[in-house]
Amino acid sequence: MTRFQALDEHQLLVFWVQLLVLVMVARGLGGLARRLGQPSVIGELAAGVLLGPSVLGALSPSAWEWLFPSDPVHAGLMAGVGWIGVFFLLVLAGFETDLGLVRRLGRAAAWVSTGSLVVPLAFGLTVGIAMPDAFLGRSHDRLGFALFMATALAISSLPVVVKVLTEMDLVRRNFGQLTLAAGMANDIVGWVLLGVIARLTQSGDLSLGPLLVSLGGFAIFGVAAFTIGQRAVDAMLRAVRERQGGVMGALTVVLLVSLGGASATQAIGLEGVLGAFIAGIVLGRSKFQDTEVYRTLEAITLAFFAPLFFARAGLRVDMALLADPLVIWWSLIVLAAASASKLFGAYLGARAAGLTPREGIALGAGLNARGALEIVVATVGLSLGVLTQASYTMVVLMAMATSMMAPVMLRLIVRDWRGSPEERERLERERQLGRNILVRSSRVLLPSAGGPNSMLAAHILDLTWPEDVEATVLSVGDEAARREVDAVCAVFARRPVEHAHATDKAPLDAIMAHAQLGYGAMAVGATDRRVDGRLISPVVDGLLAASPLPVLIVRRGPEDDGAPRTFRRILVPAIGTTVGRAAQEVAYALARRSNADVVLAHVITVPRSGVMASILPWRRGAAAENGNVEERARVAEQVVAEARAHAEEMGVRAVTALRTGVSVAEEMETLVRESEADLVVLTANVRQLSGRPFLGHGVEHLLERSDTTLVIVATPPGWGGGR
Repeated sequence: MTRFQALDEHQLLVFWVQLLVLVMVARGLGGLARRLGQPSVIGELAAGVLLGPSVLGALSPSAWEWLFPSDPVHAGLMAGVGWIGVFFLLVLAGFETDLGLVRRLGRAAAWVSTGSLVVPLAFGLTVGIAMPDAFLGRSHDRLGFALFMATALAISSLPVVVKVLTEMDLVRRNFGQLTLAAGMANDIVGWVLLGVIARLTQSGDLSLGPLLVSLGGFAIFGVAAFTIGQRAVDAMLRAVRERQGGVMGALTVVLLVSLGGASATQAIGLEGVLGAFIAGIVLGRSKFQDTEVYRTLEAITLAFFAPLFFARAGLRVDMALLADPLVIWWSLIVLAAASASKLFGAYLGARAAGLTPREGIALGAGLNARGALEIVVATVGLSLGVLTQASYTMVVLMAMATSMMAPVMLRLIVRDWRGSPEERERLERERQLGRNILVRSSRVLLPSAGGPNSMLAAHILDLTWPEDVEATVLSVGDEAARREVDAVCAVFARRPVEHAHATDKAPLDAIMAHAQLGYGAMAVGATDRRVDGRLISPVVDGLLAASPLPVLIVRRGPEDDGAPRTFRRILVPAIGTTVGRAAQEVAYALARRSNADVVLAHVITVPRSGVMASILPWRRGAAAENGNVEERARVAEQVVAEARAHAEEMGVRAVTALRTGVSVAEEMETLVRESEADLVVLTANVRQLSGRPFLGHGVEHLLERSDTTLVIVATPPGWGGGR
């Protein structure tokens, strides 16, 4: 039985100092790289080179030996921390991967993956056959060496690719998603080939059986992950939300699922981080995922694990071996062959798929990064006896150089390149959604018992939220009402829709239980008349009092039967607050879909004495009151100008209406009539007054007096929006 040997005090001290120095230097040089206009990964890789044998080891061998001892204990500790860094990077990459976009680009992804693999494999075999015997390891196996060089040239480092694309804000570009897809394919083939080489070197037998087992196992794992696995992940994350487990509970699910995926792919003979990548995709696709989980993972990964991982990769570079001219010469040949073959192969694949030349070059530049996974491959080759120390150094230098070249080449290629019209439109839409505080990509909930107001609420949601956002219609009435709700569901014909039924819970309890499941907003249809003296209804009042989500209350006008319609003129207040912007987002989205005009209204309130002062300017204090009104008018003009700029950004026609009066409610009622608006979007901070939710005097005045169709964006206390 093997006994566990605990680390002594000195070993622990060295370990903590290693972490301190690596993270400090990597973060420092990474920040310097960012200030110089380059991704931080360049500085993080350079940090490892400076702290490795090439610089620190040459300047102060004793300090280097103390800081990075060669004993297996420290090597194992740092290797473990490094693999955790790779693990987290690949989970984050999975979250960012858009399978829908990859499917739309499927033909291109297949061609680029094929080209970026086949051409480098051919180049690598040629170089491996041509290199002198001095570079062959102790096995002296020329076939194994040539296959290894082919693998080294074919593989891409998905973690480095992810870091570069993320920092350059290129992940959501079409070629960025293609690069991720092709990079995953490159890695899978690379690790399979490495397993083949290992078997060939150790046994001299090139058996296809283990290879087919690995590939078949990965195929089964992928199918299971996106079918059974997706349902299991959804069930776990839903349970966390139902139990109000918060970010901690959701993060626990993410870690367990990701570790399970990594264990599964490692067990079938492929790299565990590929399983983490697949797990990240499944977790990111779940409609019950908490967006704060991604931010938490991203913060700890980019601040600690990623810099540590990339700096540790640079530690393995020993520039002293380049003193041999033969090593220098063949290092340059290997670097040129690796860069040219990846660039040429990706370019050929892109052109075969009908992509532009610029897209092909960008794909080749992105996939050229081989990074620390290449160093892992080189380490395996050295341990198997396929490589000598000199050929190992060549492969490591090639990995470092291509990783540093990739962001520089990409920056040159993408400069002033906005992509195709379809891509520009998609990216602009995503940027707008990212800036929004209410109309975002989170799911929406519509509790309904049927009726024209619910029909209109469904239509408002359908026009306002992006087409790929799922809507859930929750039946809260009796069986007859549930049948009516089928017509409400039919309004969402252009988007994913789920029809859920309330159980034996009371309607309000059922709605609140659903509101915990990761929705971004909720809409309800109001009643057309008072119920028990209430302006909306007892259920809606209870919902407003307890909802953690913004609620869109939709009340139709007398001529509106709830059927799908477009609007001609939409009036929305411009008040310069967070909730005011939320109402504007709703109004602008509706206007863009309906091709309607928007009226931005702002009322400057003055006391009655201020009105009299304008009539009787000789009254005492008139000058001071007029000055106060003028100051508020200047502020109002600035608020309205910001709202108009927001409308122009959204591509909406907007006119402004500034009014001065004693009562906001009365002035707004007059503006509704004068502007001939057929829809008014209002905003309300929900407060409690006399035992019921209070929406504000102006909103309740219009609810009671106006015949125009109303949408009220009611936000709970303390709501701060989506950003």
